[in-house]
Amino acid sequence: MLGMKTGTMRAEQRAALWRIASARMPTRWGPFDVIGFERDVSYGTARVETALAMVMGDLTEGVPLLRIHSQCVTGELLGSLRCDCRDQLEIAMQAIADEGRGLVIYEYQEGRGIGLMAKLEAYELQDAGLDTVEANHALGFKAECRDFSLSAAIVRDLGIKRVRLLSNNPCKTSALRQDGVEVATVLSCEAAPNPHSFAYLRTKKEKMGHVLSLGMANARTGEELCVRCDLVGWRTGCPACEGLDHNRAVDLSSRARGIEAQL
Repeated sequence: MLGMKTGTMRAEQRAALWRIASARMPTRWGPFDVIGFERDVSYGTARVETALAMVMGDLTEGVPLLRIHSQCVTGELLGSLRCDCRDQLEIAMQAIADEGRGLVIYEYQEGRGIGLMAKLEAYELQDAGLDTVEANHALGFKAECRDFSLSAAIVRDLGIKRVRLLSNNPCKTSALRQDGVEVATVLSCEAAPNPHSFAYLRTKKEKMGHVLSLGMANARTGEELCVRCDLVGWRTGCPACEGLDHNRAVDLSSRARGIEAQL
């Protein structure tokens, strides 16, 4: 409710999740409802985690699309080509708009959780020859410093039990499943690499286990499918996966609900 903190205790997380405000948000992909969440966290010192849930359509029907996305000021606001963050967000928003329902949870975990200034320090080290993982370690950070339990708590608070996850990161899948959210399928949310992002994406694939083809045809395996493959119902032998740009450019209005119809 607007202006009031209404929440439930998550005993296992020792934190309270609050819905702070909600409002309509028209976007170039269509109208969304945006809900602001906060969670009080106390690990020696008190702090507050915040996130936005951008919702389109009725999430109680079927198995909605979900994108868990971390803030990237450099990519999304400043247009940096060193990462794929902006492209991934746009792929997810378009896929949700084409289907008419789904949600994006937008978390404030810049630079895989190390913050903007440390991220710039990591960039400086990468300019000197380190990769993204080595740079984090040189600064005293783990390769991945994000915690996705807040996103899982939001999904549960919204009454969603099963999702189709738009992600290349297996950590997000594990976090949802460990918190009681069933991931019915994982959909690739891969953008075409550019000369400035290729080395970074290759490191995420080779050292962090991200499921990326890096432009190589037919490289996806296991449970990961591209967005189009899911929506039009190809389980194997997707004829569109000769490249990656179809994730952004293809008309998804011809979808047949794909995997969702089989769940």
